[in-house]
Amino acid sequence: MIPAKGYSAQSPTSDLAPWQFERRELKPHDVQFDIQYCGVCHSDLHQIKDDWAPGIFPMVPGHEIVGTVVAVGSHVTKFKIGDLAGTGCLVDSCRVCENCEQGLEQYCLNGSSATYNGYEQDRKTPTYGGYSNTIVVHEDFTLHIPHKLDLAATAPLLCAGITTYSPLRHWKVGKGHKLGVLGLGGLGHMAVKFGVAFGAEVTVLSTSPEKETDARRLGAHKFIVTKDEEQVKNAKGYFDFILDTVSAPHDMSMYLTMLRTNGVHICVGAPSESYSVHPFKIISGRKSLAGSGIGGLPETQEMLDFCAQHGIVSDIELIDIKDVTHAYDRMVKGDVRYRFVIDMATL
Repeated sequence: MIPAKGYSAQSPTSDLAPWQFERRELKPHDVQFDIQYCGVCHSDLHQIKDDWAPGIFPMVPGHEIVGTVVAVGSHVTKFKIGDLAGTGCLVDSCRVCENCEQGLEQYCLNGSSATYNGYEQDRKTPTYGGYSNTIVVHEDFTLHIPHKLDLAATAPLLCAGITTYSPLRHWKVGKGHKLGVLGLGGLGHMAVKFGVAFGAEVTVLSTSPEKETDARRLGAHKFIVTKDEEQVKNAKGYFDFILDTVSAPHDMSMYLTMLRTNGVHICVGAPSESYSVHPFKIISGRKSLAGSGIGGLPETQEMLDFCAQHGIVSDIELIDIKDVTHAYDRMVKGDVRYRFVIDMATL
């Protein structure tokens, strides 16, 4: 076994704290890379607090992981020692179901293996995430990180980036479309960057007027304060798509009125409470309420290569790992522009 160290939650009521554990020895197709940076995702907090489902403890969070390859298995062909590598939300899947064969491993019909708070495909071995110094992953679930991108600012692309890139690509959002981005946080700021890069007219929908300056700096063409009834009224029937990145409870019906006929409201945020939508809000105008989760491995690599081509990374605040609990507190308050990233040199 490979000795490892990181920060873990021992239970849903405990704060993250240093923890020694072990990674598995490399199998023939495994890659080991030492972690240099790991993004802090809102879902990390949800999972260590058991907001979504009973967790697997001790839990080492983190699924926005980048670093440098230090060892490869005997049959590895895709990586060599010294390469930059990354891992997102998945470390394996069944490989044989219809979705996996189409490169949609995130929707594996037999259950994919989450990077943490999950089990490997043997359904016995728990997975531990990127708030740690090293990780072992099958080469098929390891991503090539382009050298031209800032490594720390690339880490959040592996969740926040692909979570917004994937639905925009799936619905072919681009030139001639009016895209509303609901919420300007870790996900929302990436949605703005991608929407603009794809050629859409992008409007940020936010309850916070003070975010308008940042929204426009990121490339947004318009900004609507959703607490302003007049601005909401004027946007009725305006958008082809709304990408909903909000993880807190909100009035879905109000935003559905902003969609044009055949418009699509795409949910990528994950509130802990259920949505409540009256059927007529969808029936009237043949509107669609949809959802999307991360992306498969081919699409995630495509996204990284697109970002390298267009110079797109996340806006980040680099932190020491000892400050992660304080970062969670700030994240809940929306006090981050726009993603915390842990410098693993501080571990």
